[in-house]
Amino acid sequence: MLDSSFIEILKRTSYNMEELSTNEYLRGIVLNLPSTPGIYQYLNKEGVIIYVGKAKNLKRRVYSYFSKEHQSAKTRILVSKIADIRYIVVNTEEDALLLENNLIKKYKPRYNVLLKDDKSYPSICVSNEYFPRVFKTRQIIRNGSTYYGPYSHIPSMQAVLDLIKKLYPLRTCHLALTPENIRQGKFNVCLEYHIKNCKGPCIGMQSHDEYMDNIAQVKEILKGNTQAISDALMKEMMSLAEEMKFEEAQKVKEKYELIESYRAKSEVVSSILHNIDVFSIEMDENSAYINYLHITNGCINQAFTFEYKKRLNETKEELLQLGIIEMRERYKSCSREIIVPFELDMELNNVTFTIPQRGDKKHLLELSLLNVKQYKVDRLKQAEKLNPEQRSVRLLKEIQEQLQMDKMPMHIECFDNSNIQGSDAVAACVVFKKARPSKKDEIFIPPLRPFPARGAGVGVRLPFRAPAPQDVVLPPGAGRRASPRAERA
Repeated sequence: MLDSSFIEILKRTSYNMEELSTNEYLRGIVLNLPSTPGIYQYLNKEGVIIYVGKAKNLKRRVYSYFSKEHQSAKTRILVSKIADIRYIVVNTEEDALLLENNLIKKYKPRYNVLLKDDKSYPSICVSNEYFPRVFKTRQIIRNGSTYYGPYSHIPSMQAVLDLIKKLYPLRTCHLALTPENIRQGKFNVCLEYHIKNCKGPCIGMQSHDEYMDNIAQVKEILKGNTQAISDALMKEMMSLAEEMKFEEAQKVKEKYELIESYRAKSEVVSSILHNIDVFSIEMDENSAYINYLHITNGCINQAFTFEYKKRLNETKEELLQLGIIEMRERYKSCSREIIVPFELDMELNNVTFTIPQRGDKKHLLELSLLNVKQYKVDRLKQAEKLNPEQRSVRLLKEIQEQLQMDKMPMHIECFDNSNIQGSDAVAACVVFKKARPSKKDEIFIPPLRPFPARGAGVGVRLPFRAPAPQDVVLPPGAGRRASPRAERA
């Protein structure tokens, strides 16, 4: 029988030969890669795609994974699992960005950053029907309907729907309003008709052309083009007034005032700014948060903040590039200008990247940064509610960094004293263990044994106790932060 140690040597030799053959195989692929834009896919031994990346120069980018020792442990693990490489050549860097984004969403590779699921956010749907309906939904059905959103801020979406309801009497029923059914008189009007929220297209009281004109204006509002609607209403109102149709002019005036009121609430910058995208980013150890604003006629038409879960040590620049492609594709944005907080090594066809230093564009960027920081805080609070221990660790890490300590201060004692013009000195000590107050360890010393405290007037000697704290916080008059030590009474 073969000795067990000999069998182990055979296994190890076989594994080393297999690893050597894999390395030679990968080396052959890398050396023959083209120096053109494209995307690359890393596969493991099971043939599963574990990473998708883009590159201006495929050969240079893929070679960088195998030509140096990576500081990130996650990157080292990724490289160790690569058993095969595939690639797709494209014409431009923009094509590579779009293809990378689509492949990541399709295959969800383990080591790529993944956009957190946003199915909980609603959108506004304009249904694909003979008499379309306008309603909010959380399901995207590819049946020819038009969707606007998603809306991360529900009150903003509701404000738009309320405006549409007041401006245009659209149907809310689920009836199959086809021309044949209407001609055959299959329907009766409902309560919405009697309270003047609907003009009764189900019984032919409203023509299809008039209804579709209203739908066209609704779509313009949902796109953010409220200025054009407002101008058209003003023109219609003046025309009716000249014809002495004052009652009809008054109704149009009420619509005009509604839409102007809505625009005033949405107005944040000069109306000169039109069709602009704004992006900003914040990061922590595990996630990146990206805010997207779309500006139309000086108003914020779309606002959305989302989260990427980091897998490798991706930079801010790489993550922001992914976010820009994701949002522009989702919202079908064709903006020719994108405002960003820092320079990006990225080119899009007929698009200018701007890093504003002052003025209205700077104000927009600051507004985007404000939103993304608030979103980050909100997400942190949600996580801490589910895991209270996480909050304690975060606070202790902040203290450790601020005080430049070697370890997290799990035990902290805070001292303060007081006196009445040099007499009747008292002192107190409060204790925090793992960032939580420890009431049982608090000490209050009444004016029993005063002694002269160096550099701090009158002091009180506190009794010794063990274990000594990692950090002692003294009042301002007591000088610098004390080292962890105690003195016996």
